[in-house]
Amino acid sequence: MKTGTASSRLALVASYAILLVCAALFFLPVAFMIVASFKPDDLVLGEAGTWRALVPTDASLSNYADVFERVNFARYFMNSVVITGAIVTAGLLVNSMVAYAFARMRWRGRKLLFGFVLALLILPFEAIAVPLFYQMIEFGWRNSYQVQIVPFIANAFSIYLFYSFFLQIPREMEEAAAIDGAGSWRTFFTLIVPLAKPAFATVAILSFLMHWGNYLWPLMVVDYETYRPLPVGLAEFQTLPPIQWGDIMAFGVMMVLPVLVVFLVFQKGFVRGVAASGMKH
Repeated sequence: MKTGTASSRLALVASYAILLVCAALFFLPVAFMIVASFKPDDLVLGEAGTWRALVPTDASLSNYADVFERVNFARYFMNSVVITGAIVTAGLLVNSMVAYAFARMRWRGRKLLFGFVLALLILPFEAIAVPLFYQMIEFGWRNSYQVQIVPFIANAFSIYLFYSFFLQIPREMEEAAAIDGAGSWRTFFTLIVPLAKPAFATVAILSFLMHWGNYLWPLMVVDYETYRPLPVGLAEFQTLPPIQWGDIMAFGVMMVLPVLVVFLVFQKGFVRGVAASGMKH
């Protein structure tokens, strides 16, 4: 028994050691970016590759001030907030309603259409980017907010997460609501939505993480600073002379910070939501 216990403890320690090393490897680039954002430009690359790269030598906020002076960072930030916020909010409503129709309602062609939705999970966005681009031009939506929002509201993966969760809700609860005179709309908004909070939290976080850093599509459809989000703004800032790596790192930190905050704040809810959303279905 003692040998088995010792082996189990050793395996546990080894597992934690491996996880710690992996976590350090993932965190080191972020730590380098944060520290470099406070350094003078000549030290950013000069100390790269050494342990001093993680030491905030001659730290100041001048790089952050330079970002606001050299580009319209506030505009980029607000654009990303508006675009991502609209996609997440509208997506929660649309995808949850579609998933509820698949999970609970019976109508002709439901299984065939749901299979088509599942097939979309393996279709990369790059495969439809060019046809979608020309379609948006026909709509006259280029250089606008809607061209960055509307194509991404409906999402096959979000529909699948909601669908899997809704299947776990006992039908007896909906039948009881129907006996009380509740229709499909009232049942969905007053019964299903409150019960599906973990699924809504999971989809919201995943959608935010996905679209906050979206780069390819805005690059294709936006030419003007007025509608440019943070990823495209960062790409342009990297080539803006004079190239100041401290300023670029500061821009990157301000772009990544909302993602880190959202993940750290909702980390426990995210884990519970993934487990409750029927990932094993």
